[in-house]
Amino acid sequence: MPFGVIIIAVVAVFGVTMSRVLKIWLDRPGRSGIPQPEVKEIRDGLRQLQDAVDAIAIEVERLSEGQRFTTRLLADQAKKTAELIRTE
Repeated sequence: MPFGVIIIAVVAVFGVTMSRVLKIWLDRPGRSGIPQPEVKEIRDGLRQLQDAVDAIAIEVERLSEGQRFTTRLLADQAKKTAELIRTE
């Protein structure tokens, strides 16, 4: 067999084995979940992050509008300049 196929097989077997070990470790009976106060703090933090991302999206849209407006003005000015050059 080619060397590459052997490497792929070894990596696949190792990956499957490690995923099973991780699943067993995460599902162990003595493992406790995240305490409820921490879940509330996490939710609050995620809410603040979502609000910040929404604010950034609004600002990016505002900047995009400004960029489109400036581009349109420059294009119109270039057309007028080109017309003036042609008429001379």
